[in-house]
Amino acid sequence: MTQYVLRRLVLMVPVALLVTVISFALLRLSPGDPVLVFAGEERDPASLTALRHELGLDRPLPVQYAAWLNHALRGDFGRSIRTRRPVLPSIVERLPATLELGLAALTFSVTVALFVGTLSALKRNSAVDLLATGFTLAGVSLPGFYLGLGLILLFALVFRWFPPGGYVPFVEDPGGNLRRLVLPAITIATGSLAVNLRQVRSAMLDVLNQDYIRTARAKGLVEQVVIARHALKNALIPLVTLVGLQVGAVIEGAIITETIFFWPGVGRLAVDSINGRDYPVVQAIVLVSALSFMASTLAVDLLYAWLDPRISYSERRT
Repeated sequence: MTQYVLRRLVLMVPVALLVTVISFALLRLSPGDPVLVFAGEERDPASLTALRHELGLDRPLPVQYAAWLNHALRGDFGRSIRTRRPVLPSIVERLPATLELGLAALTFSVTVALFVGTLSALKRNSAVDLLATGFTLAGVSLPGFYLGLGLILLFALVFRWFPPGGYVPFVEDPGGNLRRLVLPAITIATGSLAVNLRQVRSAMLDVLNQDYIRTARAKGLVEQVVIARHALKNALIPLVTLVGLQVGAVIEGAIITETIFFWPGVGRLAVDSINGRDYPVVQAIVLVSALSFMASTLAVDLLYAWLDPRISYSERRT
């Protein structure tokens, strides 16, 4: 197991390097000049040239990339072109808000998917099953920005149950924090909930037809024990894959939602930085997102061995 983890960690290095190359190239090829955005109304050629030299944008692209990579390996991702603040502290400052939103959405999605998906499989072709199937179709079909705006219109402007947006730290106002968390969390969770619910239902239907489930029932075990200990544990393996991918995609999934609800997380920082052509911030966010994705997939592979004893990553000797 240890050797497998070490190999995976080593393989992350070239993948992360490739991600930095692609993000660096795409940002430089995209239209727009960060110098003009930063300068604002200033259009003096001499000033623009001096600013370009100060930011290091007048050097050849390979030299710019080598300089950025050299500093990034030491934990220095440079300074924001827009705010002139160090990039890494700016991301770390906004990361708790994104993690709070993403984990709340993921918890809601997995909890509801496990309960409703299991119930749907146990009551196949019933009204509950039909409603769950219809919800999965609607959840996958609705774009996140459309759902978010609809929730704001209905629950914030019409019924006035929740605020339309904004953020309050939990330590300052727990009630206000939770009230502002509900709508964006539901917006993010809806798409993943539909997929997770469908996966739980399909996996449970497959597991319930296995011989060991019939054997457990023949032994006289209580139905709740059969479902919880035998069926659900094996049905979780496909769900773990989906949840692992969703954990790694927390930052990407929050980009649109954080913008709609004015949530001060990494996703909104990414949108502001892209609009402002803030190369250092965007490159750092892409790298952090890629690393979180790779870490989550590694965690998923390790969970497989715990959920299914037949799965082993140890080298077998002949």
